[in-house]
Amino acid sequence: MKRYSFTKIFLLCLILGFGVSSCTDKLEEREGQLDTGDLDVTDASNMVQPLIGAYYEFATRGWEEPLLLGVRGDDVNAGGLGDQQQFADTDRYEYDQGYWMYNSLWNVHYNDIVNMNSAILQLESFKEFADAGDIDRADQYIAEIKVLRAYLHFNLARTWEDVFIITSNQPEEELEQGVSSKAEVMQFISDEMDMAIENLPDARPNERTDIQGGVTRYTAYALKALAHQELENYQEVADAAGAIISSGKFSLYSDFYQLFKKPGELSNESLLEIQYSDYGTEAGGELYHLFAPFGPQNWTPARENAQSGWGFYEPSDKWIEFMINRGEETRLETSVLFTDRGIAELEENGVEVPGFVTNTTPSGDIINDYARAKFASGKHYLPSIQLTDGRNQYSAGKNMIVIRYAEVLLMYAEAITLGASGSSISADEAVNIVRNRAGMPSLSGVTHEQVLDEKFAELAMEWGIRYYDMIRHDKYGELSYDGRNFTADKEYLPYPQEQLDALPIEATAVDRNTVMNDILSDLN
Repeated sequence: MKRYSFTKIFLLCLILGFGVSSCTDKLEEREGQLDTGDLDVTDASNMVQPLIGAYYEFATRGWEEPLLLGVRGDDVNAGGLGDQQQFADTDRYEYDQGYWMYNSLWNVHYNDIVNMNSAILQLESFKEFADAGDIDRADQYIAEIKVLRAYLHFNLARTWEDVFIITSNQPEEELEQGVSSKAEVMQFISDEMDMAIENLPDARPNERTDIQGGVTRYTAYALKALAHQELENYQEVADAAGAIISSGKFSLYSDFYQLFKKPGELSNESLLEIQYSDYGTEAGGELYHLFAPFGPQNWTPARENAQSGWGFYEPSDKWIEFMINRGEETRLETSVLFTDRGIAELEENGVEVPGFVTNTTPSGDIINDYARAKFASGKHYLPSIQLTDGRNQYSAGKNMIVIRYAEVLLMYAEAITLGASGSSISADEAVNIVRNRAGMPSLSGVTHEQVLDEKFAELAMEWGIRYYDMIRHDKYGELSYDGRNFTADKEYLPYPQEQLDALPIEATAVDRNTVMNDILSDLN
């Protein structure tokens, strides 16, 4: 269970653009839940603190979460040979209910949801004593938290299908009502976003001056589009994504390589981005995500003493060959860190590897051969020369983009090619904006298959997007690659065994809702 430290929350305040006066010692170290009784709710200057707590919840993702959410796609292989065998098995659709990653993803997501619900309750208490302006501010903060909470529900439903919708910090009644279907969860998200949009700033996240990079109405529109994409309500997808496009506020960052590095942080492309920092100091406080699992296990960094990674997240041969056959350079060079061994094996398999492919990155880091994988993810790589002096952890302080405008454009194009009416640009225009940034020629009369290919090229290794596209369209053959055999019964992970073990030994025959009620009982 995560621990809250005032130091970390204070640091997050700095990341989000608050002054020192915005954070007080009210948020002391505690476990499990934001304390609803330690704030003076008659003092509106304290109102920001529950919001900061919610953003801290969202920022402190477990290192295993993005790996587990992404590893089942045909764009990613597990890597990590010799360790975490169940992770490699998951990549091959062989699921072990007892695997700790499954339990962690479930527990951390629901724990964060309950804590966010506590933050919402705190803000509701502030409203009882606030004037009109402060009530509006509280409503905005509540809407921001609901967007973050909805994203966590979104992950849960895509991973396990039927899950709980939790909107209370004491969810006994919600547990008694049982699980909701995936469709019900997605509709809940859509409805929540409709309400949130009215109270959120009409701005890009990087335009906000109070909380730079914070949630805006366009973040909510993007999440609504994602939910309806899962529901296959493509007109709703086109409408929500079209609202973002028609705003005229967003554009693609010009340099695809630097988008995922320091220069691209909080760009005009970002709709939801988790911010991390060490504040440019050689020592002292920092708030990091652990990127080491994504990194190569052996390298010669351009900047001395920069640490290597663990080798747990490997771009697949299938994806690399797909990109080479398309004539991709910018996106391939950005997305993959190559080893000599990996290049040699591609050539042995008959792939004509282009000359720009090398084990030296454009930033001068040399990726040496290592046992656990042949390639590593370039999207989770921060060049050693961009590390703060004195900071040596792999990709230390790098932000993590969750939703970006390129995905919105491609969701919109997909919806149009599946029969939705577009109120903004054409599907061709949406796809070509993405292709042109990557140096690829424009298309005309774009088809659904071409959009899926473009999503494959553009969004590989990001949050499992490819996997969810393939299961949504029943493209099981794409997921059955390199000896893997994907079938419909493998779409969702099994519920974690550690949760099921909480059931009484004599309970040998119970319905699904009863099982799931017991699974969440430890959240109270």
